[in-house]
Amino acid sequence: MDSILEKQRRTHEEIERLEQAIVDQFLTEAVTHRAKLARDHKVSEYVDKITAKNGNLLKFYEDKDGARAKEIEKISGASEFSEFYQRLKDIKDYHRRYPNEVVEPLELEYMQQEYVEENDALNIVSPAGLDRIFSGEEGFGKYLDLHSLHDQFMNLKNVKKLNYLTYLSEFDNFANIPKHAKNLEYRKYIESLQNYLEDFVGRVNPLKNLNQIKQKALEEMNVQWEKGTFPGWERQQNMEDESSKKALFCPACKKQYSKNTVYEAHLKSRKHMKAAKNLLNSGGVVDPQEIEMAQKREEKHKEDREKSVAEAEAIIVKLAEVLGKEREDTKANVERKQTLTDKERNLELEAEEVEVEESDSEDEERIYNPLKLPLGWDGKPIPYWLYKLHGLGVEYTCEICGNYVYMGRKAFDRHFQEWRHAHGMRCLGIPNTRHFHDITLIEDAYALWDRLKASNKTEDFKSEVMEEFEDADGNVFNRKTYEDLKRQGLI
Repeated sequence: MDSILEKQRRTHEEIERLEQAIVDQFLTEAVTHRAKLARDHKVSEYVDKITAKNGNLLKFYEDKDGARAKEIEKISGASEFSEFYQRLKDIKDYHRRYPNEVVEPLELEYMQQEYVEENDALNIVSPAGLDRIFSGEEGFGKYLDLHSLHDQFMNLKNVKKLNYLTYLSEFDNFANIPKHAKNLEYRKYIESLQNYLEDFVGRVNPLKNLNQIKQKALEEMNVQWEKGTFPGWERQQNMEDESSKKALFCPACKKQYSKNTVYEAHLKSRKHMKAAKNLLNSGGVVDPQEIEMAQKREEKHKEDREKSVAEAEAIIVKLAEVLGKEREDTKANVERKQTLTDKERNLELEAEEVEVEESDSEDEERIYNPLKLPLGWDGKPIPYWLYKLHGLGVEYTCEICGNYVYMGRKAFDRHFQEWRHAHGMRCLGIPNTRHFHDITLIEDAYALWDRLKASNKTEDFKSEVMEEFEDADGNVFNRKTYEDLKRQGLI
């Protein structure tokens, strides 16, 4: 059995080895998103181990049972030589009993661990099990998956119904939800949303201090709550008459009610009738202090419930700020997927699987590309003269696409028929025809659309011919053809 001092020494060595392993992780360049995520999870695992071992060291140094002090006294007191020879004898006896026992030093153990991690990075089998901790919709932490929470939000009463894309933009806008709609079901929804975002932050950014983020959100919320200015919970002067409060106090049950409807329903209950009969038999005397105390209890209970919901809302808003990039990428991904056909979605899934299976070779040469030139068909930067010839350094901004920047004239001309520009035109209520080629400003698009309508150059919308339907194989038909084929059982 090792001595306490030996355990301390070994724990210190393990902590130093773990710290060096963290340094080695950050010295290794992680190129892909998945490699960076795997590295952060591994570093987080090391940090957790260091925290646990520091806790053990603290117990050793506190020495509540005095065992460490006794051991130090033995090896530094008058009997230090006898203690030394006794320990030497114990070591020899141990090796005499187990002569062939293999002992690996800590240095070798961590060298083997680093070797395994390098192999895991090369083969896409992640040490953190990334393929198991993220759903397919989350794309290894690139996107949020709020579909189930959106369904839960849509089932709430007295709230404005939103489609999924709008919900992604406004799920943390709690000021637009009226107070009377924040009932028990709403609190359950808020708790589910908070739990998901906390879990997602822990998976995407394992090195972030989640408790610190929540603490900061609660501190800011408490300041606004005391002033009565927290969004969605602004405190208004309550001019309610005291007599109306007393009218909602049940003297028989000694309970204050906040709503008249609840109070009237209570008067018809058996519990109230029994309590009222007992009060009548005892003389029916009600102490005014009981009414006041019941009112205070009810107000305190109501305020505590409201504040707990407000705290959850504040944490969600702060987490949404932390996940700002993932949130914007999710909205862009949803918009893009809405414009794809079923065939294109299947091809995209196959391409993602191929991308996941591919990995960078350890012996692959590092590409030197200081000018950030686009890569050619061979995976190497294109020549600089070709870059200048095609004007790839010229930026073209399209306001209809949300001020998205396209590099080069070719990419700019091609984008007018792509999903981003088509979605922007659809949001403006304007058909994406050839008339609007080279139109990038919203104001110009509206002006041209009004001019075309005035000159009768645009046809009226005919649903039978212009409305498009898609079958299960991704084939697109107009409405009339689709309905004819469906009636004949061909699709």
